[in-house]
Amino acid sequence: MGTTTPPRTLAEALRARGDESLAGLLRARPDLLSPVPNDITQLATRAGTRASVVRALEHLDRFALQTAEALAVAPDPAPYDTLLALLTGDGQDDGDGRDDAGAAITAALPTALTTLREQALVWGEDTGLHLVRTARELLAPSPQHPSPTGLGPTVSEATAGMSPGRLQEILAAAGLPATHDPVSAVAALAGLFTDRTRMAELLDTAPVEALSVLDRLVWGPPYGEVTPNPAPPVQWLRDRGLLLPVSTRTVVLPREAALHLRAGRAHRTPEPVPPELVAAAERDPQAVDRAAAGQGFLALSTVEELLKLWNDGGPAILRAGGLSVRELKRAAAALDVTEPVAAFWIELAYAAGLLASDGETDERYAPTPASDEWLDLPAQDRWAHLATAWLAATRTPGLIGGQDAKGRALSTLGPDLDRSAAPEVRRRVLALFASLPPGTAPDPQTLLARLRWERPLRGSGQGGPTPPGDASDLRSRIALWTVNDAELLGITGRGALSSQARALLDAGPEAAAAALAPLIPEPLDHVLLQADLTAVAPGPLERPLAEMLSVLADVESKGGATVYRFTPGSVRRALDAGQAAADLHAFLATHSRTPVPQPLSYLIDDVARRHGHLRIGAASAYVRCDDEAVLNEILADKRSATLRLRRLAPTVLAAQADPGSLLEGLREMGYAPAAESAEGDVLITRAGARRTPPRTPPTPVPEGPPVPDATLLTAAVRAIRAGDSAARAVHRESADTDSTTAGSLPRTTAAETLATVQAAAMTGSAVWIGYVNADGAASQRVIAPVKVEGGFVTAYDHTADEVRTYPLHRITGVAELADDQAT
Repeated sequence: MGTTTPPRTLAEALRARGDESLAGLLRARPDLLSPVPNDITQLATRAGTRASVVRALEHLDRFALQTAEALAVAPDPAPYDTLLALLTGDGQDDGDGRDDAGAAITAALPTALTTLREQALVWGEDTGLHLVRTARELLAPSPQHPSPTGLGPTVSEATAGMSPGRLQEILAAAGLPATHDPVSAVAALAGLFTDRTRMAELLDTAPVEALSVLDRLVWGPPYGEVTPNPAPPVQWLRDRGLLLPVSTRTVVLPREAALHLRAGRAHRTPEPVPPELVAAAERDPQAVDRAAAGQGFLALSTVEELLKLWNDGGPAILRAGGLSVRELKRAAAALDVTEPVAAFWIELAYAAGLLASDGETDERYAPTPASDEWLDLPAQDRWAHLATAWLAATRTPGLIGGQDAKGRALSTLGPDLDRSAAPEVRRRVLALFASLPPGTAPDPQTLLARLRWERPLRGSGQGGPTPPGDASDLRSRIALWTVNDAELLGITGRGALSSQARALLDAGPEAAAAALAPLIPEPLDHVLLQADLTAVAPGPLERPLAEMLSVLADVESKGGATVYRFTPGSVRRALDAGQAAADLHAFLATHSRTPVPQPLSYLIDDVARRHGHLRIGAASAYVRCDDEAVLNEILADKRSATLRLRRLAPTVLAAQADPGSLLEGLREMGYAPAAESAEGDVLITRAGARRTPPRTPPTPVPEGPPVPDATLLTAAVRAIRAGDSAARAVHRESADTDSTTAGSLPRTTAAETLATVQAAAMTGSAVWIGYVNADGAASQRVIAPVKVEGGFVTAYDHTADEVRTYPLHRITGVAELADDQAT
């Protein structure tokens, strides 16, 4: 049995992985696939780029990140025991009064290291762990970028460039033997700081004020400012190298000294275990489902009301995009909600593809054709559609009212509301809800603490963890908005996750709709008419009944039962929509479980008797009426002065106002005029049917490359393996080649190239070629020529794992493979 040689580079470590492990790396870091690397070496190079490493670090949990931070301040390579000691400490009392979580850290460290290895941030055996260089640069301390651990540079780094004389002075003050070798002097000083016994003896002689200075620097930041004539305690520390100069006014506590004061710990509070999610309340799961279903039904009613509000053309779009504050207030008043809640419903309808811009010159918002299809769906399917759109949307209504980077106000439906982290945060929040037993409502603060542990770098803006009580970072705010939005939408009920939401997360919208269906009441086909000119709907109404009733009456109150009120204006609205008085009487008699009250019948007949008695047309506008007395009454009324009426005939008045203004003016005076067409027919005003052209819902702004599917991962791994085999293939040296330098492209004449590939095609052997593509990029490939004709060679390319055709004039040269590679 042979021995396994430890990998010397990240590329060698990746090359030793199995296909499943490589696929896991590409799944965890999909940015490495854009485009697919040519070979393992290119994959390792790309995995070490700054942008890719930053993205990978942002996806680490708190303890995995702390492990990487400890490796950044450890020697390179670091044995496993050294890393463990940096996380658990050396067991000595550091005066911090904290019980060490050594057992938990020891148990959690292998998992954290596995995560770092899978993400290609750490490589090597346990005897020598390497943190990739870019991650070390990002996490290691420097004056411009302090380490998240709060540690400063090593003695060797801090004394670089220090004069030998100054080193001798420090050694003498620290009680160390003099040496003229600067390297030996630095090693002696570092050895003193890492020796617990001698370091303790040195600190025992320190003034109390000097120890206080060290206490302020020990947990970071390790840098401090000094005056040209420092105080005696500071001078005592400087003389003994416990504070080393960074500049004329700045000193730093060296890493070895800080680790002694910390009892060997890289972090003040290692967090190997995620914070526990505390339950704020425990409720009956069935009550939770019913409450969520009721709220979900209210959500559907609110969105339907919004669509109806903008049915005949919604508000105009601002020049900068979005909805004006006045229009948002108007919508909030119509929906009987606060402005932030109204903004949420508007944004949700937009994200679901139910609202969009109409694209006209006078651009306005209006329902889309998809809204009509949505309204025809069963209630449970409509809810599932809204919930699915909310989960995937990157638009963040909670930002509305704030300002963008340029100080401009963020408006509803306006630009700059997309936050790519929103979908992931929503799903993580709901996943934490789902991790609790059914009916359990989590405490929001412990929820935020858990989210910060899972993704400490995301949204903090400082490259380090955010304090648990601070809700200023974006991810925390999105999480809090998610909790509120989920309750509004019926994802949660009474603070706990509903069964239908669990089905949505686990199995998709169809399963969610099936779980919600039994909880939604069947729509009713009747109302209860009352003598005070109101109608009570004891539950949800069938859509045709609800639409007709909303035209004939005004909604007075909502809740478990909706109350409608009949007024002269509402009855006239129904008559304007083409209904006759007889139709209204028949409608009420059919759909009322109580007798039609006499006052309501009188109201309908009275409004119908006067409706259409006056006719409005275009003269600019005119009024005609068979009853001259009515026209005389209008002319005598002082309120008609603004309409500038004059009599053209005994039964006709002309006005300089347009027909719409004339119609509204006479209605305000108490009349019930009807508009008529140029042919004299009464114009019927039906419920608006203004629709935008077909629109697709807004595309969420992705946070990064999409996670590849299994098919793509398999193909990518196969291509990388094939390319790596081709790049590492051994070729025969030829005296005819222009260059035999390892790694260079083979060089042969055109005739030699043609002869060699023809021979390879006849024998079925593989050859090694140099190739320059149309963009001038050079590469090495191993091909098995199949056909050579017309200046092209068709061959199976082992690098790409597919058959390709290459122009002969782009082949720089060709060489035969060594015997062990050719076979």
